[in-house]
Amino acid sequence: MANGTHVGIAAFLAEEYRAASLAEASGRVERAWHHLERAHIVAQILLWPHCQSHWRMLGLALRQRDWREATGQIARLTLAPLGNLTGRLPVGNTGRSDVSAFVCMEIPSDLREVLGSTLD
Repeated sequence: MANGTHVGIAAFLAEEYRAASLAEASGRVERAWHHLERAHIVAQILLWPHCQSHWRMLGLALRQRDWREATGQIARLTLAPLGNLTGRLPVGNTGRSDVSAFVCMEIPSDLREVLGSTLD
């Protein structure tokens, strides 16, 4: 992956995580999840950012006392490294526990732009 793409992804993730934190702080939990899901879609192509996205999702689930989601995030934290190392990732997957960890999903067009040539 080109370094410029990696820098763009890092900036995108920082902004989505900031937006998720602000949404959670203002009591807009579903909006926080929206930003974390977008971050996951972009982060999953890189091992460490992928794991970080699930850690952040786990943190939100625990703060909300959403035990089902927390359990799902723990499972995904164990699967994420294996998926990255084998190259078997469900592209476009939002990373939430209400979606199978193995299902590919459509990537929104604005996120396709962030991902650029990494989708080829």
